[in-house]
Amino acid sequence: MTGHQSRPAVPFIDYMELKTSTSPDTPEGVHSHPRRLRLASFNIQTGISTASYRDMITGSWRHVWPSRKRLPNLNRIAQLLKPFDIVGLQEVDGGGLRSHKIVQTQYLAEHGGFPHWHNQVNRRMGPIAMHSNGLLSRIKPHEIHDYKLPGLPGRGVVLARYGRGHTSDELLAVCVVHLALSQRARMRQLGFVAELLKPHTHAVVMGDFNCEPHSPELQWLTRSTELCDPACVVNTWPSWQPHRMIDHILVTPSLRVEHLQALHFPCSDHLPITMDVILPPKLTLHA
Repeated sequence: MTGHQSRPAVPFIDYMELKTSTSPDTPEGVHSHPRRLRLASFNIQTGISTASYRDMITGSWRHVWPSRKRLPNLNRIAQLLKPFDIVGLQEVDGGGLRSHKIVQTQYLAEHGGFPHWHNQVNRRMGPIAMHSNGLLSRIKPHEIHDYKLPGLPGRGVVLARYGRGHTSDELLAVCVVHLALSQRARMRQLGFVAELLKPHTHAVVMGDFNCEPHSPELQWLTRSTELCDPACVVNTWPSWQPHRMIDHILVTPSLRVEHLQALHFPCSDHLPITMDVILPPKLTLHA
């Protein structure tokens, strides 16, 4: 198993079949050269089970102190994520005392059967917590980079590149983000992400954006880049009664979207969001 820890049959609640490209269907390939990718993004809230506003208030101490319920919840999450090829994680603990010194990205990789993982620590609260983004992958990335996002410390983006070619047609860029709470900071952060993705024809950005599709910052991103926000609403927050779509998977038009859904899995305060995409013919990924 490879991994890296950086320093500084499930029901769904909504479904929509989407077309972001008019290119014809491409045939399914063998496992070592997948033509379809199953993507997922999940803010796991460090494994804290939250099924109501009451849980959010009464269980707030679990953000700081260890809980015996955290590990069973991580096991549930690992089982949920097994069908997917690439998973972006937010609000992962990178080995703090609150998670019994478990690097949660690594734990989910091992228990979900992902041979490749990467953990990006963005905020350290002494020995108590290491607030992180995570990447799980069944496909070996060509390279992975960590970047700090503009604004107050504690926000980052993971950029993974897949493929063995050297041209933009032969590479897939996947970004995992967790954006700030303020609109002004989010606008700067999305500008940073847009610059990162300029050289890429095939790209995916997934994560907790803390804003909805109609927000000015997401509208700016889709106008300023090739990224497409699917033309449907899949609410992800709060998990027990979702009425806001603040978790997103955006893709370039070269990736044809087949399915977008939010899984009914109220383990965190967010629901996981998933997407199936068909890769263009020139893009070959190696498992």
